[in-house]
Amino acid sequence: MDKTIKKLSTPKKVQDFLDRVPFNFEKNGETYMSPRRSFLANQMHCFEGAIFACLCLQKADIENYLIDLKVKNLKKDSDHILCVFKTNGFWGAISKTNHSVLRWRDPIYKTVRELVFSYFHEYFLDSGEKTLKSYSKPFDVWKKFSTSWTSSEENLHKIAEALDNSPHIDFVPEKNQKFIRKAGPTEIKGAAVTEWENS
Repeated sequence: MDKTIKKLSTPKKVQDFLDRVPFNFEKNGETYMSPRRSFLANQMHCFEGAIFACLCLQKADIENYLIDLKVKNLKKDSDHILCVFKTNGFWGAISKTNHSVLRWRDPIYKTVRELVFSYFHEYFLDSGEKTLKSYSKPFDVWKKFSTSWTSSEENLHKIAEALDNSPHIDFVPEKNQKFIRKAGPTEIKGAAVTEWENS
């Protein structure tokens, strides 16, 4: 794994690598695998991809954080985790997902707020209902946890829970909730494209 991570010295290279890794559909139950475990298993979901990306960027001395995108109702939809990074004063994001949306963001955003708001219109159900509720403040896993998590054999529940419980900021002003328009049929059709088959 160390040799691979050394080669993944830029955000683009990390994203290209994650795109080649099969998606973790958690067929044997919920997982929050460490970078070492997910690398050996050759499968990752959004949390595992994001935290693997954080490790790669940290080794390359690139500023990085986790961001939690939280939905209105977990019974209908799922939260999504990003690794955000800073290049020449602008923010971008690395994202492991199985869908055609909620993916990589180029480092063109002046603030994290600008970046995460770019995901709002892509986050909807098959009915078209937009479900993104809030986003976490940048979560520095390196300051909050020792580095032992990078190769842990245990699931990283503590990190996932700390991120989930960290301060979040709402997307939609309460008085504008009624003005949110559902995604249209073409948007819904496009978002249904997947990269990996859950067979």
